[in-house]
Amino acid sequence: MYEVYIDGASAGNPGRSGAGIFIKGEGKVFQYSLSLGIMSNHEAEYHAFIKALEICLEKGFKVVSFRTDSQLVNAAVEKEFVKNKLYSPLLEKALVLTRQFDLFFMKWIPSSENKTADELARKAIRDSDTKGSKMK
Repeated sequence: MYEVYIDGASAGNPGRSGAGIFIKGEGKVFQYSLSLGIMSNHEAEYHAFIKALEICLEKGFKVVSFRTDSQLVNAAVEKEFVKNKLYSPLLEKALVLTRQFDLFFMKWIPSSENKTADELARKAIRDSDTKGSKMK
């Protein structure tokens, strides 16, 4: 089983955004810091989730356990429903991807247990900042 830690971050809301993905399992570790462009923090959380699902599928992982500090994303996946219709297409895309695994789990964790993914998401924002301004 692979444990997948995900986080999305935005410098502003909306603002420059990034995804952090930390995967460990079977003695392997993978880290991704991906720039997402301009979006809200919640959108960044969903995009981090989708990107992580796509990476796991590309690598052929069949059993995955996701960890997120986003209560919004965790609740939406658990209930397969989102109140804010802006996020409906993102949730639908994610749910289609989750069904391609033999086993898929998602668990909410406190931010203190998601530091690596958070650092990777913030790094993506810093790396995308060509103007040299500080992240808010």
